[in-house]
Parts: sequence; C-alpha cells; structure tokens
Amino acid sequence: MIGGTSSENLSRFVDLFEKWNRSINLSAATTRAELNEHVEDSLQVVPLLASCRKVLDVGSGGGFPVVIAAISLPQVAFTALEPIHKKHAFLRTAARELHLSNLEPRAERLEDHLVHDYDAAMSRATFDLVEWLGLGCQYVAPGGIVLGFEASPRADLPPGTVRHPYSVGGKSRSLVVFHVEHKGSSAEGSD
Repeated sequence: MIGGTSSENLSRFVDLFEKWNRSINLSAATTRAELNEHVEDSLQVVPLLASCRKVLDVGSGGGFPVVIAAISLPQVAFTALEPIHKKHAFLRTAARELHLSNLEPRAERLEDHLVHDYDAAMSRATFDLVEWLGLGCQYVAPGGIVLGFEASPRADLPPGTVRHPYSVGGKSRSLVVFHVEHKGSSAEGSD
C-alpha cells in the first residue's frame, strides 16, 4: 500500500514532529515508538479514503491522521482544520517540507468552515465520538462517510455505523464509519 517515497515521507514527518513537539507540545507522545504507534494508528484510515476526492479532517493538531493520509494518498485533497495557531503553523510547515500539495491546513474552527460537500470527514479525539458523527454529517455530501476513532466499544453509536476493528501496540481499537444517506441526515436523527 505504501511505496518507497511514502515510507521516506512518513519517516521525515516523524522527524519533523519530534522536533516541533519539543518546542510546542503537539502531543504527549514523546518516544519514537509512541510516534510510530500513532503513524500505524493513522494508517488505518487509508483504505477507507482511497476512493475519495476531498476529505475534511477536524482538529488536525499534530497531523495524526491527516498528514499520514495525505502522504499515503497523494491523489486525494485534504483540508485540515486546526484553530490553534501554533499547531496550524506546524501543519503548514509539514505540508511545505514534505511537498504535500494535496494538504491544505486552515486555521479555522469547524463552525466557521463553509464547505459542505466532502466525500469524507474525519476527526480523532477532538469531539465525543457520537457528537462527531452527527457534526461530520453536515460537512459530507450524500453518499459520503464520516470517520471516527473508537478506543473502547460504545453501545450508543447510531444505527448503521460500521466498525472496522484493528490492533495497534497490543490495544484493540476501531474506526467507525457512518454513511451519509441524504443531505441533512445526522447521526442523531438516523433511527
């Protein structure tokens, strides 16, 4: 799935992340092993986004998973929303230094974002998972998907949500995928 150039860029991203993390605290992850675990976790979204044209990532922070996905899927256009300016500056630097012309970091909050026709929207650890599934639906075109990361199985996910289980660092996790049927559908209203 990941070619030579992508592997090199993944390694370059981790190097850049380590450098910036020492100065501006992008993440609690500090060791190379912890960062590699974040990369492996982020790579789980790649197969689910491979057929997309436009993807929104909300609360992009230190670039997991959006930078990893942008490196792995150069044909997909990614918009990364990160309102915290120092983290936004990091994302801009990563896009520039890794030559990711398909990654557009924006210093913007979700509620201020005016584009609502993405093929997919994803967020990792920014909102409560059920809240995110409802919010994400508002930014995805009919037939698109909303992705969220689930650390522990929850019983309150909306009907129709599909889990994609995986294991990273000995921990069981899941990507949850909610399919947007029609404009105006939401996770809360899809009973």
